[in-house]
Amino acid sequence: MARLVGRRLLFAAPILLVVTFGVFAIAAASPFDPVKAYAGTAALGADADTLARLRENLGVDRPFTSRWWHWVTAAVTGDLGHSSVMRQPVSQVIGERLAWSTLLCAVAFAVAVSAGTVLGVLAARRPGSLLDRAVTSLAYSLEAAPVFWLALLVVWLFALRLGVLPAGGLTDTASEQVSAAQVVRHLVLPAGVLAVSQLPWFTLYVRQGVGDALVEDPVRGARARGVSERTVLLGHALRSGLLPVLTLVGSRVPELITGALLVESVFSWPGIAAATVQAATAVDFPLLAALTTLATAAVLAGNLLADLLYGLFDPRVTFDDM
Repeated sequence: MARLVGRRLLFAAPILLVVTFGVFAIAAASPFDPVKAYAGTAALGADADTLARLRENLGVDRPFTSRWWHWVTAAVTGDLGHSSVMRQPVSQVIGERLAWSTLLCAVAFAVAVSAGTVLGVLAARRPGSLLDRAVTSLAYSLEAAPVFWLALLVVWLFALRLGVLPAGGLTDTASEQVSAAQVVRHLVLPAGVLAVSQLPWFTLYVRQGVGDALVEDPVRGARARGVSERTVLLGHALRSGLLPVLTLVGSRVPELITGALLVESVFSWPGIAAATVQAATAVDFPLLAALTTLATAAVLAGNLLADLLYGLFDPRVTFDDM
């Protein structure tokens, strides 16, 4: 296991370098002007000399390769630079928002895996039944539904129509303190929408895996020996059917991050979504590079986690084979 983790870390370093270089290159070709974004409305009345001095102070007058190398060498020492659009150090911007994004993604992912496993097992018990057709139809319908559409729909239904849950934010209006009860109430809708967007994949994978396991010889032998259906389903078929789901953990991380950005924007959740959008539109090189590196590292960590889980739970696979 340690050897696998070490190899993945060695491969991660050049991948992150290439990703950050691509970010600086794309941002340099962007039509957005970072100087005007930084100055705001004051840039409308500023003369060319003032804008040139501001461009020099921000360092955007240098080639993007020079800016990229300066950022990489500073990031190695822990200095991620200063965000021009947020007027804060990049590490502070990420530190203030990362915990809330992590909370949202973790809760949504746990709900999606749990609910998807239950629905998949129920559908696989009797293939072709009314319950099976209902679950699969629902899964395919949710799979085709855009995340932002689901978010707007639940805001209209639960916040505006029924008024049972808040429409967005982290705390109640005019609240001076952040309490656990308020966070939970405000977390229900965004986490629920993000979980629903991931639910179809887990449901369909579990249904297929458990359904295939139920017709295998070991499961048939267990039934012939008089083993109860509950034990056959949960102790044999589910354990074997969940193995393909482990590979889904890593592949869903990019989709989870993308969905979280949309959900956070709709529900005004104080995560990294707003910072990402502002960094992109303002061509904030240090913040944009740090956020992209963070997202890439999350994807690589998700793939590594999926491989580790597969190696631990599947006796046919060894870590040396990966």
